[in-house]
Amino acid sequence: MHTQELTLNGHPFFIRSWGNPELPTLLMMHGFPEYGGAWDTLAQLLTDRYHCVAPDMRGYGQSWTPEGVENYAVSELVGDMAALVGHLGGGPVTVLGHDWGAAVAYGLALFCPDLVEKLIIMNGVHPVPFRREVSAGGAQSQASQYMNLLRADGSEDVLSANGFAALLGFLNETMDMAWLTPEKQAEYATEWSRPGRFNAMLNWYRAAPFKVADPGVPVTDIPQLPPETMQVHCPHLLIWGVNDTALLEVSTEGLEEFAADLTRVRIEGADHWLHHQKPAEVARALLDWN
Repeated sequence: MHTQELTLNGHPFFIRSWGNPELPTLLMMHGFPEYGGAWDTLAQLLTDRYHCVAPDMRGYGQSWTPEGVENYAVSELVGDMAALVGHLGGGPVTVLGHDWGAAVAYGLALFCPDLVEKLIIMNGVHPVPFRREVSAGGAQSQASQYMNLLRADGSEDVLSANGFAALLGFLNETMDMAWLTPEKQAEYATEWSRPGRFNAMLNWYRAAPFKVADPGVPVTDIPQLPPETMQVHCPHLLIWGVNDTALLEVSTEGLEEFAADLTRVRIEGADHWLHHQKPAEVARALLDWN
């Protein structure tokens, strides 16, 4: 693994990379509560095909961490990654996003299509089907109630107290976290503990434009996103850990309406953390598709 600090749009970002820079680029974008180093195991399985590049996203790890919720709007996050693609040669590149990194990956594919050759999403959601489900008051609304806790004022203090005990308790209650060994947990805690980082990580949730409906109480004033602007025009692979209890597969129903060239691969025995639980199967799905 190689590390470097790059200046993107005038701000410092910490970048990790694996493999030969002469190979095609795979831009790997993490979600909450990870950081660029979370891709290490999977990246090492892909270096025969790709030069894997993984930034600490804005507000995470060793990258730029501005104050203010407004600095974590998806448009700002997409701008960071567009600048990174420009630094890497201007694209187009293959883009891989997980969780919140998937939201940025979709943003790149939708609004900077000249930068994205292929789009790979792992347990992440396109904005239109997800808004439909999280607003409906059904299963996804129920599963997403935790977002209200993460968005609450002062949640960073509650979740980070006593060595991030509440955050780790929440993760262990909802998912199979056997992959988060004591050694890895210490590495994550180092990244979460950098000044201002944990609040910034939660600001991704606070800046999100969607509302989480109460169970059984649909939200009706949902801004409509024009379907013609929400189209993924490049080849699109969706890799899904089927046991995910935070993002439900129902929130991908109808994705074909927005991605004409879509391939779905389901990973059994994995949940939201499929790249840690089943890295070899995820790598094989990715490489077989390409």
